[in-house]
Amino acid sequence: QVQLVESGGGLVQAGGSLRLTCAASGSIFRLYDMGWYRQAPGKQRELVARITYDGMAVYADSVKGRFTISRDNAKNTMYLQMNSLKPEDTAVYYCNRVGGTLGWGQGTQVTVSS
Repeated sequence: QVQLVESGGGLVQAGGSLRLTCAASGSIFRLYDMGWYRQAPGKQRELVARITYDGMAVYADSVKGRFTISRDNAKNTMYLQMNSLKPEDTAVYYCNRVGGTLGWGQGTQVTVSS
């Protein structure tokens, strides 16, 4: 059983940065490929970045070059460094195992103003 808690969201101006944190419990966290998802109002949840257990990362085209996903398995923690933020990045951000097979947390709100 894994529990996930997202934090670090907030209100920023376009071009600003935020660092999101995903804190996980459970002894099998380090065995999972993990991802960051987001859901904007009226849109489906989308996977924006994913990372294997050993740190190999893949990004959606919309965030490539701006976001960096990382993890620290010893701390059961995953991060999303978000730079050069755009208004279209506004969404609730969630972390989960790739495939969304863990229970969804409350997410953390990211709002980017023009």
